[in-house]
Amino acid sequence: MDSNKDPLAWEEVKVEHIIKDEWIDFRRSAYKFPDGSIFEPFYSYSRRDYVVIVPSDEDGNYICVRQYRQGIEQVTNEFPAGGIERKDNKQYAHGVRNAADAEDALEAAKRELAEETGYESSEWKHLLTVPSNATIADNYAHIFVARNCRKVTSQHLDETEFLNVNLYKAEEIEEMIKNGDFQQSVHVMAWLLALRR
Repeated sequence: MDSNKDPLAWEEVKVEHIIKDEWIDFRRSAYKFPDGSIFEPFYSYSRRDYVVIVPSDEDGNYICVRQYRQGIEQVTNEFPAGGIERKDNKQYAHGVRNAADAEDALEAAKRELAEETGYESSEWKHLLTVPSNATIADNYAHIFVARNCRKVTSQHLDETEFLNVNLYKAEEIEEMIKNGDFQQSVHVMAWLLALRR
């Protein structure tokens, strides 16, 4: 037994890859618990890490996007965000994290802000890197603030992106969060972190 292993850690004893492609590795697993019993099924997935940016312009307005989210089947207000690109275009494998195969998180944040909004900034700050959903996924969200953003170009959206850019005052974002109109949980966390910095 590994002497450095936490006594509360589970051991994966069986795994079935239900879907495994360049977008996701969705799995059904069996785990041995600390008491030796085995339970299944547990479902989990691997996807790309991603970035969330809390951007504000030179007038103090916050730059947000509005787009459809199929998970909740609603159009949402949120901050610019997107996946960190892999350089090798390989599949996403369970338990494999190799930064050498992925775009730098700050570079991804700059790219996503420009692509989704047409804005850029020279004032960036990393706030936090946190598991996206530790119960079911192994990817991470990298949270950034970008200040004094300037509009420099038009949007350059992916073929699956249909979104509008809106500018909001801080109190308007607070009101949207309060009313349930700003629904992405990691984006709400990013907002609260940004207010503290």
